Amino acid sequence: MKRILVDMSATLIHHGHIRLLKRASSHGQVVVALTTDDEILKIKGYEPEIPFEERQEILQAMRYVDEVIPAPWLIDNNFLAEHNIDLLVHGDDNSNHVDKDKLLIFPRTQGISSTILRSRVLKVASSLVSS
Repeated sequence: MKRILVDMSATLIHHGHIRLLKRASSHGQVVVALTTDDEILKIKGYEPEIPFEERQEILQAMRYVDEVIPAPWLIDNNFLAEHNIDLLVHGDDNSNHVDKDKLLIFPRTQGISSTILRSRVLKVASSLVSS
């Protein structure tokens, strides 16, 4: 069976993540390359709301996920080879540096992202504080 890598931060897990994992699972065994807390802090400038170990536990409980491994922000061909990955699946915002024959792009789920969820939570929290 092919090993399919899906890289994500999953700082706030939502239905877009589930849809991507489900589609990926139709191509083989899903391995999630989960961005580490240090990488998120370095690249995005904040600590994730859910720490790595808890994000890993959540993902491992999903029926579409077979394995979860720590990962850097960007995936390259060396990472694929090191983990015996046949194909990287990503949304259409991909910026990973892998060979095109090792990459399968799916459209992102419109209207949702961890960033959108984060802003909704902050908006609600702000309205509660000002009430």
